[in-house]
Amino acid sequence: MTATTLRWAIADGWTVARRDLMHWANQPMTIAAGVVFPIVVTLAFGYLFGGAVKVPDGVDYFSFLLPGMYGMTMLFGLSSTMIAVSTDAAKGVTDRFRSLPMAPSAVLSGRAVADLLHSVLILAGLLLCGLAVGWRPATLSGAAAAIGLLLFLRFSLLWAGVYAGLRTRNPGAAVAIQAMEFPVGFLSNAFVAPATMPGGLGAIAEWNPLSATVAAARELFGGQGWGGDSWVAQHAVLMALAWPAAITAVFFALSVRLFQRLDR
Repeated sequence: MTATTLRWAIADGWTVARRDLMHWANQPMTIAAGVVFPIVVTLAFGYLFGGAVKVPDGVDYFSFLLPGMYGMTMLFGLSSTMIAVSTDAAKGVTDRFRSLPMAPSAVLSGRAVADLLHSVLILAGLLLCGLAVGWRPATLSGAAAAIGLLLFLRFSLLWAGVYAGLRTRNPGAAVAIQAMEFPVGFLSNAFVAPATMPGGLGAIAEWNPLSATVAAARELFGGQGWGGDSWVAQHAVLMALAWPAAITAVFFALSVRLFQRLDR
């Protein structure tokens, strides 16, 4: 790829991303709901259920919960990406883009940029909520690294959403994905320590990709993890890099291949 081709591909990708951002700007209530919902869930778990949850090493439940909710917001983005991609495919928007004299990569890269910016906005709202209830990261550098890992998880799940949207081309199918987001989130260390779960479920929770990112975020924010002694618990940052990298490699390749075969 020449420098000129790359420059046009970036410009076309940003044009597609701006189209998605303009849609959101025209639907402020949708954006507001996306920001408010995780805040409401966080406050509900923290104030209604926090007193009944025992956290390892006597850590304050909000300090334990907030990194878990930061990770959950990244997981919630999977279905939103799938809905957007499948809606464009079902309405023929994707096919019209493909017929235009633009870089083929722009359709997928534009969606990725727009959805990642959307997730940054939602995560920022939840971080402000955490600061409002008294949570504080230990260091700015650690907080920056934790936020980077959270967005890396979102980036990897974004490609899973793109693939699912292109595969189904049916926005209604996203209901099944949305229904699975909370069970996947509950079967992790986002809300409780896996050590409190029955043996088999605890082991699954420890190896959940979401658990790796959440545990690494807790460590980098300066809080406590779940106190596990397993290998994956002791190498949370490494796993928080490995899981999203593997998910991205698999679903990016599948998404590009499927996008190229849409007209066949």
